[in-house]
Amino acid sequence: MGEFFMKKVKAYLQLARPANILTAIADILAGATMAGFMLNWFDGQLMWSNGIEELALLIVSTIGLYGGGVVLNDVFDASLDSVERPERPIPSGRVSLKAAAWFGIVLLLTGIGAAYQVSAISGHIAAGVALCAVLYDYKGKHHPILGPLNMAGCRAGNLLLGISFVPAALSDHWVFGLVPLLYITAITMISRGEVHGGSRKNLILGALMYLAALALLLVIAKDFQYLHSLPFLLLFAGFVFPPIYSAYKNPVGKNVGMAVKAGVIGVILLDAAMVAGFGNMLMGGIVCLLLPLAMWLGKAFAVT
Repeated sequence: MGEFFMKKVKAYLQLARPANILTAIADILAGATMAGFMLNWFDGQLMWSNGIEELALLIVSTIGLYGGGVVLNDVFDASLDSVERPERPIPSGRVSLKAAAWFGIVLLLTGIGAAYQVSAISGHIAAGVALCAVLYDYKGKHHPILGPLNMAGCRAGNLLLGISFVPAALSDHWVFGLVPLLYITAITMISRGEVHGGSRKNLILGALMYLAALALLLVIAKDFQYLHSLPFLLLFAGFVFPPIYSAYKNPVGKNVGMAVKAGVIGVILLDAAMVAGFGNMLMGGIVCLLLPLAMWLGKAFAVT
């Protein structure tokens, strides 16, 4: 009985992509830090700002939204996965299609509900992210241009959800949503070649869009402390660009998949760079600590 239960738990975790969920949590931490959530050393003591409960609710929200979105993605892709990825939980029969659909719906509703506990505007953003995710799962991903933008919109909305920690901060910081919009558009475009092999043209364009996202961050950031951000930006570059180069040299599906995986998990380092640039090196380091956990989970559970 215990072994059966653990296998079921593992199957549901595979549907929810736990490594990816950590990258969504990093978005919330980055957005909340931009909005004023601070964690600093003062007189040798660790001082937290008010708002721990609200931050926790936003983290619960993003877990539900991201988890629900990727679960429903597998629900809509069940027939295709039965051919291309039969080992996945739904086509392998470890989770029924109906159970997976309800799992995804419950996660999305949990994400929306948790956000409304923070504020109405947080709830509205969460509802928008959920709608965007379902639209991508159902139709958006099949469009060569709107698909990547649709997926990127989900991630941009997730960062805005973090910023809604202080709703008034959205008027000043909404522009930072353009950074993940550009970055995730690039990842989604590259990911189209992870099953049957990719295009060198897409890989070059994706790498250029990564650079453009970094340039955009540095251009739009006011009072951004570049030296604080630099170590994290270097880590980010060293993490995401080598796999793209390897895929460019040999654009087979496996190499493209590794480039996509690095790009997805690399969101953590990009978020850490934003946090540190806003003068919070300690919080940047905490966000960065999510990386080894995400990499470990990425070995046990699929990222793409």
